[in-house]
Amino acid sequence: MAQLYPAPPGAGLLPGADSIAPVTAPIMQGAEPWSAAGGADGVLVLHGFTGNPQSMRPLAEALAAAGYTVELPLLPGHGTSLDDMLPTRWEDWSGAAEAHFQALASRCDHVAVVGLSMGGTLTSWLAERHPHLSGIAVVNPLVHALDAESRAGIQSLVDAGTETFDAIGSDIKKEGTVEAAYPGTPLAPLLSLFEGADEVEAKLADIHCPVLVLSSREDHVVESVSGDVLVDGVSGPVERVWLEDSYHVATLDNDAPLIEARVVAFVGSVFGGGA
Repeated sequence: MAQLYPAPPGAGLLPGADSIAPVTAPIMQGAEPWSAAGGADGVLVLHGFTGNPQSMRPLAEALAAAGYTVELPLLPGHGTSLDDMLPTRWEDWSGAAEAHFQALASRCDHVAVVGLSMGGTLTSWLAERHPHLSGIAVVNPLVHALDAESRAGIQSLVDAGTETFDAIGSDIKKEGTVEAAYPGTPLAPLLSLFEGADEVEAKLADIHCPVLVLSSREDHVVESVSGDVLVDGVSGPVERVWLEDSYHVATLDNDAPLIEARVVAFVGSVFGGGA
């Protein structure tokens, strides 16, 4: 099978093998990585910061039900304990995303990538590096990070010895639905994520593939300006869908059926009509 996605220098490690963070706790129930063998077209699905595959599992299953080969990895430092995430940085998450992408591309004719929040940052980063990627779909992506003053405030907390802050997970409008995210936000990794987002924002024009952006009208974690910046910055065709009844973790919220339908249809269109 042809390799459409040449690996950049340093790639080729097994998924997650480049992580510096030792795992000290078992994987949380429901946070396990998930995959499905399907047709010749593959979809990589990426979760968000402090989250895990639980937030993306229904969407991944919808893509698998449509006949695609699907990989939903657990990113380094996630899905176990907050302590496991403290040493991780953008290089760990992006390195794992690259490795999983390469593994999927090696056995599929075409690949699309789907991501939520930080998963959307990583999705955009992959699209910038791989111009032959078929398409990307992002849900409330982070591509425009906090300003320098806000980051300086976070850095001052880190310098004073504060490792974590209030949790950002489970921003969901639907009553009774909970994201299995960490109970706190690791500050040094958060600053590293912002640096990764800066890198992505600076190179948005390198994205030439079709892009689907799904944005919540009300999001308490990532401001919709990130979606605006993405829509305005990419070079390829863009479609934007506004989510009227969901907060940040929209893949588990009231608009989840809409997201699944639109993403499956989008993936089918960029793959040429089907699995």
